[in-house]
Amino acid sequence: MCRNIKTLFNFDPPATEDEIRAASLQFVRKISGYNTPSKANEAVFAAAVDDVAAIARKLLEGLETSAPARDREVEAAKAKARSAERFGRRAEA
Repeated sequence: MCRNIKTLFNFDPPATEDEIRAASLQFVRKISGYNTPSKANEAVFAAAVDDVAAIARKLLEGLETSAPARDREVEAAKAKARSAERFGRRAEA
């Protein structure tokens, strides 16, 4: 899975439309191989992003868990610490 696609489920506050759309865009970019599609593929690319975003939203709304919601700031701090450990000084820049 693309590292730029972040987990969106079970956060407080819930994932925003922008976060869902960004993850959907990254997914479509990854599977299509296009960062920016050509004019010929622009419409189908945009439609795919819309479709993936709609399905992702439906998935997130339908999932259930008994686990407590995660805090975005805490999870971001954990990710930053993992990155610093993995990449050393490059993560600090």
